[in-house]
Amino acid sequence: MAGISDSLWNEDVDESDYRDTTASYHAAVFEQYKLCVEMADRVSARRNLANTFFLTLHSGLFAFLGAWLSGDHHDRVPVVVLLAALVVLLGMCATWWFTVRSYHQLNKGKFAVIGALEERLPARAFVAAEWRALAEGQDWRVYLPLNHVERWIPLLFAGGYVVGFAALA
Repeated sequence: MAGISDSLWNEDVDESDYRDTTASYHAAVFEQYKLCVEMADRVSARRNLANTFFLTLHSGLFAFLGAWLSGDHHDRVPVVVLLAALVVLLGMCATWWFTVRSYHQLNKGKFAVIGALEERLPARAFVAAEWRALAEGQDWRVYLPLNHVERWIPLLFAGGYVVGFAALA
C-alpha cells in the first residue's frame, strides 16, 4: 500500500484553510461532497436493483424455456414464432447491457465530480487514495471492477438463447 499516503493527503489544503474566515466555505464544500457521495451510492444501489430485475427475469425465462423445450409440443411452433421470440429475448439482453453501460457512465461522471471536490478537502480518501489502493482497476488480482463482470452476463444469456434456438432449428 505504498504511495497511498501520497494520494490521500491534499498538499494544497491545511489547517489554515479551516480558520474562521474560510471555515463556512469549507463546511459548504464538505456538505456538497457528502451529498455527491450519497448520490453515487444511490446510483450504485439502483444499478444493483436493475441487475437483480434483469437477472431474475432472464433466469425465469431460461427456466421456462428449458422446461418447455423438454416437452414434445415445441415441434408444432412455426419457425417465424421462434425467431420472433428470439429477437425479443435478444432485445431484452441488449436493453440490460445498455442499462449496465449507462449506470457505469453515470457513476464515472459522479466520481469525477467527487474527485474534484476532494481537491478542496484535506484528504482525498474516496477517489484518489482508495482508487490507488485498488491499483486503479488495472490488476484484477487486486480489484476487478464490477462493470467488467456485469457486462458479460447479458451477453451470456444472449448466447444461451441463440444456442437454444439454434438447437431447435
